[in-house]
Amino acid sequence: MKLYLGIDFGTSGARGVIIDEQGKIQQQTRYTLETSCCSDLAKDWQAGLFSLLKQISQPWRQKIQAIAIDGTSSTVLLCDATGNPVSTPLLYNDSRGAAMLDKLKNLVPANHTVLSATSSLAKLLWMAQQPFFSQGKYFLHQADWLAFLLHGQLGISDYHNVLKLGYDVEALQYPPWLEKLQIPVHLPKVVAPGTGVAPLRSDIAREFGFSEDCLICAGTTDSIAAFIASGAKLPGEGVTSLGSTLALKLLSRNRIEDARYGVYSHRFGDLWLVGGASNTGGAVLRQFFTNAELERLSREIDASKPSGWDYYPLLKPGDRFPINDPNLPPRLEPRPQSSVEFLHGLLESIARVEALGYKLLQKLGAEPLIRVYTAGGGAANDTWTAIRKRYLQVPVMRSLHTEAAYGTAVLAMGGLCGSNKWPPKEENY
Repeated sequence: MKLYLGIDFGTSGARGVIIDEQGKIQQQTRYTLETSCCSDLAKDWQAGLFSLLKQISQPWRQKIQAIAIDGTSSTVLLCDATGNPVSTPLLYNDSRGAAMLDKLKNLVPANHTVLSATSSLAKLLWMAQQPFFSQGKYFLHQADWLAFLLHGQLGISDYHNVLKLGYDVEALQYPPWLEKLQIPVHLPKVVAPGTGVAPLRSDIAREFGFSEDCLICAGTTDSIAAFIASGAKLPGEGVTSLGSTLALKLLSRNRIEDARYGVYSHRFGDLWLVGGASNTGGAVLRQFFTNAELERLSREIDASKPSGWDYYPLLKPGDRFPINDPNLPPRLEPRPQSSVEFLHGLLESIARVEALGYKLLQKLGAEPLIRVYTAGGGAANDTWTAIRKRYLQVPVMRSLHTEAAYGTAVLAMGGLCGSNKWPPKEENY
């Protein structure tokens, strides 16, 4: 039996899914991340990665043919020549790059994806102003660095993760305007998601009992992994990832890029995944309710009726999509005395943001929405699904597989962009 491992790093935890050649799940593993903004964040990622490997049943380890990792989009870090982080990683929603937007506007095409306070390029330019920058040699995304820990090859990424760095995913090259910036660190070499990069490091293979032929593949972002897992395949089908944040992906024949609204397109075979990601989502709900309370209170909500409350649920000021404003204030008041009413208002308000997002994508020229699959923890909330149906006015269903790690396992098997043969052809770099 040949097996494939997909690893998903989200905002609150990491998960692993092992599938066989027929796509059947053989084992799942989990790790809860303990840190979110401290200097030990990268160490926590590393601990999570190896914890997931340790949890895999010993008989399966030798049978795993390939491993791929996804990470949160635009979560980045600067490393030295040996791959050690020289500073705290910047998370997907870190908006310190806002200070660089005026500079970027004079250098990049109008409405480009990188013109966002949270883009990878804005973060890189902010880093370039910091004292630690002189120690840096490689600029990496979360998935790039985690894969490096397994294969030992520094500075390799996939064309999903580098989109917000400014990489031209249509021409498959860094654009001339980016090269003119002459940033004195190594930008990642770029391959297709799922491309075989190198075998698992021999010391790790020996320690954990993996085959030394186990191939480490280029990864993707968490929301694209969720899309792959969903089963969506037709233009007009969308996938909403309801995790700590809210991410939308709509499969379209047309590529849409508009930084004014935080809208961008990922290359997806011969089609495009048009979408955006909002900072609203499950993390706001967990600020007020435990998982048990969410389950209990949701059952008391009448999803067929409007809540009467109009919120914009955010943990802190700033959103990326469908309103791209780093200073957008959270709107969580007034709070009713009834917890059921308050939760109803929050669920409905997040559904409103989702519907606004899909309407915006279509207004900008994406395919008309015909169906929405739901991934992430929110997919299990039937009340929320009913509320969302009322706003989206299309069929809403759970993804065939709701774990992003499943999609990444499919990627490791070579299920998206072709073969994951190793070594890759030189021109892919």
